[in-house]
Amino acid sequence: MTRSRLAPGAGIVTVPGDGPVLRTADGEFLRVDTGDTAPEALVRLLTAEETGGDAHHDAGLDRLAAAFEAAGHAVPGPSPASLAGCTVHVLGAPVLTEPLARFLAGEGADIHPATADRVAEISASAAEADRVAVVWCLDSPVPDGLWDAADRLPAHGTAWLRCHREGATVWTEPLAAAPGDVTSRQVRLRRLAATPAHRELHAYWAGHRTPDTGPHPTEASAALIAALLTADLIAWAGGVRGPARLPARRRLRRIDLRDLTVTEHPVLPVPAVSPLPAPAPGARTGMAEAPA
Repeated sequence: MTRSRLAPGAGIVTVPGDGPVLRTADGEFLRVDTGDTAPEALVRLLTAEETGGDAHHDAGLDRLAAAFEAAGHAVPGPSPASLAGCTVHVLGAPVLTEPLARFLAGEGADIHPATADRVAEISASAAEADRVAVVWCLDSPVPDGLWDAADRLPAHGTAWLRCHREGATVWTEPLAAAPGDVTSRQVRLRRLAATPAHRELHAYWAGHRTPDTGPHPTEASAALIAALLTADLIAWAGGVRGPARLPARRRLRRIDLRDLTVTEHPVLPVPAVSPLPAPAPGARTGMAEAPA
């Protein structure tokens, strides 16, 4: 069977005189019915550094391990999800990219400093990209058209992750890694649709605003933002997701730089709009004809 281990934050509590209890990463206590399988065998399976061979593995353990994994309380494999074997191209504001590069390197990623031209080259490539990601961090609103080329990255499997600042708010947008994921353009469309001040927001993005007065990310807030982006990349690389949380590909985060409050908002892709069918020959268009 596939080796399973407890998910980060989860643990098994042994109550004297009673059966095992799972303490979830969120702090809930759930009783575990192991059936005919000895509780000690389940604990050994989910916590031991070595599997000890297949002697302890039986059908009951298989079912228990599968149930733990399905509920998000265990993950397959002998080691935590990491970015080993991943290539990550990083560009943008140094105040954000420098801590991000440190965190990514600590998770085993191969870091490549990038430019907008390099991102355009990657997005134009027809080759399939395996475990390759681009992360672009801005300490400002996104200028019109800047991320258009990068929005094409998921079309050939390159993961696309980004963040930007608008006043005292930093937005980390959903990670996109495949066709159908949420792009930067789609986030803009969703945000415009969600506010009655859509004309004003569009003008703000287009640069019709007074000069920026900050606040800029501090060492603490930059570390928080970099950690959140790193977590999204780990989730992409390892397929790990908490049982009650939004997946990284559908999650828009809002970070208030004044008090480091983080809120999450679900966001869905914007469906492509089909063009209107051409009118049939001789059909009335609803427009009055001009007199001859």
